[in-house]
Order: sequence, then structure tokens, then C-alpha cells
Amino acid sequence: MVNAVLIFPGQGAQKVGMGRDLAERFPAAKQVFEAVDDALGFGLSRLMWEGPEEELTLTHNAQPAILAHSTAVRVLLDGMVVGVAGAGHSLGEYSAYVAAGSIQPPDAARLVRKRGELMLEAGNAREGTMAAVVGLATDAVESACSAASTNGSVVVAANLNTPDQTVISGDPDAISRAGEACKEAGAKRVLPLNVSGAFHSPLMEPAREGLEQVLAGVAFADPTFPVVANARAEPVADGATAVRLLGEQLVSPVRWVECMTRAAQIAPPGAMFLECGPGKVLAGLLKRSVPDASVQSLGTVDSVTAFLEAHG
Repeated sequence: MVNAVLIFPGQGAQKVGMGRDLAERFPAAKQVFEAVDDALGFGLSRLMWEGPEEELTLTHNAQPAILAHSTAVRVLLDGMVVGVAGAGHSLGEYSAYVAAGSIQPPDAARLVRKRGELMLEAGNAREGTMAAVVGLATDAVESACSAASTNGSVVVAANLNTPDQTVISGDPDAISRAGEACKEAGAKRVLPLNVSGAFHSPLMEPAREGLEQVLAGVAFADPTFPVVANARAEPVADGATAVRLLGEQLVSPVRWVECMTRAAQIAPPGAMFLECGPGKVLAGLLKRSVPDASVQSLGTVDSVTAFLEAHG
């Protein structure tokens, strides 16, 4: 058995074709996709596998799609991997709670689809955007955001991905001011992101209110392993705390550097990190925060099969 910290990607990891090879090769993975389709009442898996890309990218489609893919990978590791801790980047935190047995995949799929709808509504009600700041320390980015938040316009550090990569989020004019200030402070690049709202910022407060109402109606069991929450970078061991922090998460920074550092601290010696789901972004971020971590990205038939053969 492999002791593993299970980490799960967030929005942006989706792409047309995601998970199709897993469903064709592994009946257990196919069952996950079918269960999510049934829960949502439409063929999400067909959208995942055939597109169109612009429809898959819509937040209320991308979120359950990534969760379904991540869950399908996790199911294939049953009997071989022992989860000793977990974490997920934004949407991925829900996948982590599925992996930890707190919530069943169909309930989680319905929950994150509603989360996406609420986020989209909040973005339509008050236009917001995000940008990635590369090559500048987090505290300098936070200072630029503070100075740029004036006259009712807000910008905050939203995703603290690595010590020198931070995503900022807020009103477009404040984003523009903060981006210029970051460049003046030495940032290598400021890259606008194609998003439908200012996620993980105060602009998501209306979505938070709606999400907390939905969360209140979903039964969360205590996780079978601690899940390090984005909002506080602390391990969660009970369902009630999970629900509270998932609501808080929507308007709080994703403290990813701290989450990965904390996960490494609570994991037993020799535990590896496994990125479950589409893409390899989290593995790259991990190496910037916990350089000595052992990590593998599992999202395709080839990667999953190689892992199973190596550890079977």
C-alpha cells in the first residue's frame, strides 16, 4: 500500500477529451462518469469528451467535469493507495472531500454545478476579473493590491500558488492599477485570465450566501483523512468544519503554498503526493513550495496504468 497525499486540480484544468480514455479502459471509471451524468440529468461526459470547448469551459460545466475526472482517477487507486491527507485547489477541495468519503460523487457533482452557477451569477451582477502575477513575492503583490483598492474598487491576492506566483482578483480598474504596480515592483509578467468573475474575492459575497444555503442541505460526513482547507491552510477532520470553510473559501484566498507545506508536515515520512485529475499544474506548483516532495500526476490511462503496475 502506498501512503499518499491526494491533491486535486481546480478550474482551468478542463479540456475536451478529458477522462474518455479512462472510461473506455476501466469500468469503475466509466461508472463514475455515468453516476455524475445521472445526478446532473444530462450528458456531462459527452460534453467532456466531444465538446464544444467553449461550453465545457463555462464554470458550471467545468467544475463538475473536473470533479468527475478526479474522482474517476481516485476510484482506480482503491486498494493500492492509502490517503493520509488531501487538498484541492479551489474546486478541487470538493474532490478532496469526495476522496475522503465526506460526500458522495453525485451529491458533490450537483453541489459544484450549483456553485458554478452562483459564481457566474455573481460575475454577471458585478463585473470582475483576475490576472496572474509572475516573478514577484506574495507580500509585494498584496501591498500593490492594497494600494490599488480605492474609490469602492477592490483587488485582492486570490490564489497564492507559489512564493512568486500569485493570482489577483477584483474589479477591472483595480486589477489594472495593481498590475501596473506589480510590474513597477519587478514582476516579470502580469497575465490577464479568461474568467467569468472575480473568484476568491469580496465580489463573490452574493455567491457565498447562496452556496452556504446549498451546503446546509448536504450531508457531510467526517473525512477519513484530514483535508487541508484553502481558506485557512489547516487540516479539517469533521464535516461541520468542512461545510463552514467551503463557504468561506469562495471569498478567501486559496493559500496553496501554505496548504502544500502543511500537508507535507502532517503526512508520514515517505508519503508521496498524487495529483488526481486532468493536467499536471499542481505537480509543478508543489515543486516550487515543497522542493523535496515526491509527486506524480495521474489523469490518463497511461499514467494510471504505469502507477498501478509499479505499485501493484
